[in-house]
Amino acid sequence: MSRIGKKPITIPAGVKVSINSDVIKVEGPKGSLSHFLNTGLKAEVSHNEIKVTRNTDDKKALMLHGLSRSLVANMVKGVIEGFQRNLEIVGVGYRAEVQGNVLNLSLGYSHPIKYELPKGITAAVDKQTSITLKGADKQLLGQTAAEIRGFRIPDPYKGKGIKYTEEMIRRKAGKAGKAAGGGKAV
Repeated sequence: MSRIGKKPITIPAGVKVSINSDVIKVEGPKGSLSHFLNTGLKAEVSHNEIKVTRNTDDKKALMLHGLSRSLVANMVKGVIEGFQRNLEIVGVGYRAEVQGNVLNLSLGYSHPIKYELPKGITAAVDKQTSITLKGADKQLLGQTAAEIRGFRIPDPYKGKGIKYTEEMIRRKAGKAGKAAGGGKAV
């Protein structure tokens, strides 16, 4: 049996959980999220705890037991605290600004990039080079951060581009040129 899957999920105050057959819906102050449980798994609510259990011991249910429990736990944490992802923009003239739910990026291309943020994700820009993304859905937040990073992936030679704040860019040495006067003698 899965060690992670066996752990119960504590329901904090202010969170409402409802289970309709295979769909778990979690509502809290930061929003509401839902998750579809695969066949072979079921969830039960009792004494302010959610337990995810398996109906069968087939291979698919074994593989998805711990995953489903983690996804439900992330939903509960997301509607209470929310999640945050930070991005940094490195490069001369590279900058960002937020207008409503649109993130405007100037990344050295001939045109500015206008990225519309998905519903449930908010962005804040500090000093035009630091982007903070916040949201209740951890998967959607990570996908949004990856899409924004994909507009200008960090260059391994100069380090220019959009990177996660905690990301370390491995730098490569540039091309070695000829030494002065190091040609063939005629």
